[in-house]
Amino acid sequence: MELAHKTEICVVDGEKMLLLVNEGDHEYPDLDVVRKDEQDNPPNREQAANRRGRTFDSGGPGRSAYEDTDFHQLAEDRFAADAADVLYKRAHQGRYDKLIVVAPPKTLGELRQHYHKEVQDRLVGEIDKEATNLPPDEIAKMVKAA
Repeated sequence: MELAHKTEICVVDGEKMLLLVNEGDHEYPDLDVVRKDEQDNPPNREQAANRRGRTFDSGGPGRSAYEDTDFHQLAEDRFAADAADVLYKRAHQGRYDKLIVVAPPKTLGELRQHYHKEVQDRLVGEIDKEATNLPPDEIAKMVKAA
């Protein structure tokens, strides 16, 4: 994938977001961290307080259980929506012209639901991989190889 000068790269998962900008060129990328956000999101078992509810079936003697709310997943989805909002604000301020998003498939799907038109117009590529724990030079290699 083309990694032109001043291309912004958003590396995000459900708990961490890195915004990087290429200060180099396509041949020799030099990614600088522009912004780093992180949220504390403990596992669902630590966030859920009660056991799931049960009810009697109306058609017979059986009982049914209500599905548990996955608070961990809800927090990850909210974080992805917040990341899309950050991308919109930066696009609206004219901070970048080209954007590449790197995220795991589930997070990428959530992000796509929240992309604003200004972000979509600047989006030049998406990579569906987990990369928030990689150093910038490894992220640059991954983007160039995609």
